[in-house]
Amino acid sequence: MPVTSAIPPIATSDASLMASGHSRFAQRIRRRYAAEMKLLPAGAPVRATMQVALDALLAQGLDTGAALRVLRQVVMERLVVLDCEHQAPLVVVTRAMTELAELALDVAMRASRQDLDATYGAPQAPEGQRAHLWVVGMGKLGARELNVSSDIDLIYVYDHDGETTGRDDGRGKISNHEYFAHQVKAIYNLIGDTTEHGFVFRVDLALRPNGNSGPAAVSQDALDEYFQIQGREWERFAWLKSRVVAPLDCIRSGSAQALRGSVLPFVFRRYLDYNVFDSLRILHRQIREHAAKRCAGHPERANDVKMSRGGIREIEFTVQLLQVVRGGQFPELRTRPTVDALQRVATAGLMPQDTADALARAYDFLRKVEHRIQYLDDQQTHVLPTHDGDLAWIAQTLGYSNCCPFLSELDTHRELVAQEFDKLLGGKTDCKGCGKTASTPPQLDELLEQLSSQWPEQFRARLALWRGHPRVLGLREDARARLTRLVQRTALWLKEGKVSEAAAVRIIDWIEPLLRRESYLALLLERPSVHERLLRLLGAAKWPARYLLQHPGVIDELASDAMLHERFDAAAFTRELQQRLAALKRTGEDDEETCLNLLRRAHHAEVFRTLARDVEGMLTVEQVADDLSALAEAVLKTTTGWCWQRLKNRHRETPQFAIIAYGKLGGKELGYGSDLDIVFVYEDEHEQAPEVYAAFVRKLINWLTIKTGEGDLFEIDTALRPNGNSGLLVTSFEAYARYQQQRGSNTAWTWEHQAMTRARFVLGDEDVAPTLATACAALPPEGVPACSGRPSAALSLRQRFDQVREAVITAPRDATALRHEIVAMREKVRAAHPVRDGKFDVKHSPGGMVDAEFAVQFLVLSQARSHAGLIDNVGNIALLQRAEDYGLLPPQTGQAAARAYRELRRVQHQARLNEEPTQVTPPALQAERDAVLALWAHVFVAPDASA
Repeated sequence: MPVTSAIPPIATSDASLMASGHSRFAQRIRRRYAAEMKLLPAGAPVRATMQVALDALLAQGLDTGAALRVLRQVVMERLVVLDCEHQAPLVVVTRAMTELAELALDVAMRASRQDLDATYGAPQAPEGQRAHLWVVGMGKLGARELNVSSDIDLIYVYDHDGETTGRDDGRGKISNHEYFAHQVKAIYNLIGDTTEHGFVFRVDLALRPNGNSGPAAVSQDALDEYFQIQGREWERFAWLKSRVVAPLDCIRSGSAQALRGSVLPFVFRRYLDYNVFDSLRILHRQIREHAAKRCAGHPERANDVKMSRGGIREIEFTVQLLQVVRGGQFPELRTRPTVDALQRVATAGLMPQDTADALARAYDFLRKVEHRIQYLDDQQTHVLPTHDGDLAWIAQTLGYSNCCPFLSELDTHRELVAQEFDKLLGGKTDCKGCGKTASTPPQLDELLEQLSSQWPEQFRARLALWRGHPRVLGLREDARARLTRLVQRTALWLKEGKVSEAAAVRIIDWIEPLLRRESYLALLLERPSVHERLLRLLGAAKWPARYLLQHPGVIDELASDAMLHERFDAAAFTRELQQRLAALKRTGEDDEETCLNLLRRAHHAEVFRTLARDVEGMLTVEQVADDLSALAEAVLKTTTGWCWQRLKNRHRETPQFAIIAYGKLGGKELGYGSDLDIVFVYEDEHEQAPEVYAAFVRKLINWLTIKTGEGDLFEIDTALRPNGNSGLLVTSFEAYARYQQQRGSNTAWTWEHQAMTRARFVLGDEDVAPTLATACAALPPEGVPACSGRPSAALSLRQRFDQVREAVITAPRDATALRHEIVAMREKVRAAHPVRDGKFDVKHSPGGMVDAEFAVQFLVLSQARSHAGLIDNVGNIALLQRAEDYGLLPPQTGQAAARAYRELRRVQHQARLNEEPTQVTPPALQAERDAVLALWAHVFVAPDASA
């Protein structure tokens, strides 16, 4: 490790003259173990060098327990020198202590196992293999952050019940439970007992199931049952950092990983879990009350760098709370070390990077102070010494000239930590009533029976329906208290004019089906800003309420102040998904269903972010469509990659495959809930390619459309593929190009060329080198000039698609025949979407959006050969403006039609958000209708003007 090589060899012959000489603990070690200190190789202690020293001590005749204790003494002396004289990084010290504990436990397990096997035989699993005991390190040991005088919090778990084999004489059989109970005692004797050489580690088993009243070792089945029935919220924080630390052979074989299957579902819930806020408040209050009792009559104990306000524990609680709340849905947050967790929380946008960095600096500083306190006398204390000389020594070994700047720096760090912790928990952590369902608010029954006459009528009437509602009556007491406070807060904001009555009624409609999912009540109560933004969102339109009912977990996105001012970032979205998948792979949770749900949660959250920006007026209709289209492309890209990796018969690492988008996705005009018009093609000469890609596309469509517990992603429409619904689901690019360019007997229809004007290549392998046959297939039809002088074989699949599209769009056509075909198609579409008399449908009526779109398609197909600017797929508005610039439309006709089209899209968009019909009563939108009719008349009624 770099941190090891950076530490110089240590010579301690003049140790008393060094800064470490002030440590009374180091002095005792040097007096008694001067010879043994030389057995530890130079540099920072790591497991390998500690094993060398242990072997040497055993060779001198010491028994296992004594050798481990002496090893601990010499390692501690080395760490005092490295830390206080060489300013070793914190990780050098914590790694050394963690690896000492792991080594000691592994040695103790092997020694005790040998003795117990001789007495009782080996413990057996049901299938005859050996049953194993795992030592689970909790807290700082699990996180590899052990401090120099820490106890080690352990839980002993064994994998199988059963009984031992007994001795050769047939006697000595006992249950596995009894065997492992004996082993736990033997391990304690080897490392926890205090002898003439001291101890190896103080051992604490209080975190085991049922605490000190529970058995010393539990089976994995018993642990699972405990988690499901009796596991408490605070235990989830304890198990967050859990890790099997011994025996080494079980860790190396991977058998110890089985425990993660029990722990992960207990610690990390599938949903955003805001119920833990109250649990953490209660736990923290109990810790502070305990600390206050200890300080009674001893004011010096208030300077506890771990437990007091702004101490190490509050940093740990801050990051652990964010991990436990979100770690179920965001597996990239699952990590044990505190500093690493802070960075992951910041990367996920849950904490400003500056805050995470400041908390990391505070953590490093406080841990170093804690170590110096413990170096003095090897006591398990975190309280600053009262002796002036000891305090001055701590300051000097940290680089301060005296105590004043040191204490000032200490106060600065602690104040920052306390502020961030109080901010997270609502700033009321010192109140003895915090976390309890206090009686201050009225009871829910009382509130519903005596609805305030000052509340608006619709709001009161809707609340009155809750009086006998089964879901409300079935709530637990703490949930009823939360609901009461939420109703009161909503009513207060309603009275103050912050929210509308429609919003207040809609939030009741939204909460009602979710009452048994109490985490959402907790989320709104813990995050008033989320509650207020949710009300604003519900008051702005009806459709968001329906979306939120389908995907309630997305409301947590409203917690971010910056979210409303951001735009969708495809690269960040893809990167975060890959990070989540990588985190799931590490724990073996990356099964297909989990991947499907991961994609859906990410997509729903991003749609909701766009929706929130939309209804807040932060985005135009065009920007909403751009972001939803970019999101769909990012989802297609990620899903394609994940799906291919799970295809059983895949024959290459990367598919030679592409997706071509048509319709709204092709034109970047996607709306909420739009389906995807896409076509699949491949470019692969492998003999099994048709079968492989057909299976792949079926799987891919299934991944995109199947409904899971998290909903679905998209509806997929592949009707625009060659030969429509009667054609192959996926075709070779050669066949696609030949069909589109009308070579051979099987060719595309005019309406398919209309669709090609909006076609766009959205995904593919850019590095596929085409064969001669496929290169020829990308050439334009006979008589049409190629788009590039370069040979097609040098082009990527994306470039060759663009070449085919250009060839199709710029092919020579009879304008009169084209006009008749497009008008005929328009009549078919209109007949399929009748409009009531006296109404104007913004999409389908004459003068509506479809008229504008068909006019643009005609202009592109008839004029792009002469006007290259019409080839680009830049959207209807831009193409109308370009057509006018080229003189294809009379002055202002194109501009007016473009403005009209934009307004019609806006009206359609707002109507759908409000779940209102898209048909209006004239003269509404008359100017827009007239502008589109003028466009239609010029393009289709006056043929000479645009032919």
